[in-house]
Amino acid sequence: MASLPMTVVDLPDGEPLYDISGAARRLGLSAGKIRTMVAEHELLAVNVDGQPMIPEVFFDDDGIAKHLTGLIAVLYDGGFDRDGVMRWLFTVHDDLGEYPARALHGHSAREMIRRAQALGF
Repeated sequence: MASLPMTVVDLPDGEPLYDISGAARRLGLSAGKIRTMVAEHELLAVNVDGQPMIPEVFFDDDGIAKHLTGLIAVLYDGGFDRDGVMRWLFTVHDDLGEYPARALHGHSAREMIRRAQALGF
């Protein structure tokens, strides 16, 4: 089996994570489907002791956070690599007082997409 692409970015301390099987249970999918989603940039995984771990903040009550996949695509289209996308998602924007991955769950979701689009110009 090919190695799953993972970032080497440090996440904020205490950021809850799912392993592949936990993410699969959360979404009601197979572990193979989760691996495919990571490989195809629908989700991102961080390397924790050689194991792919997916931030819990990427999910909401309905599954994958509504704008996450589109935001990841916008950042890739803007020239970011996997580590750069993860770093941007977990860097606090001082004017919002939170990082984009968390902002996707509130009224700032569309603002995060707008900011990501602006980075591509």
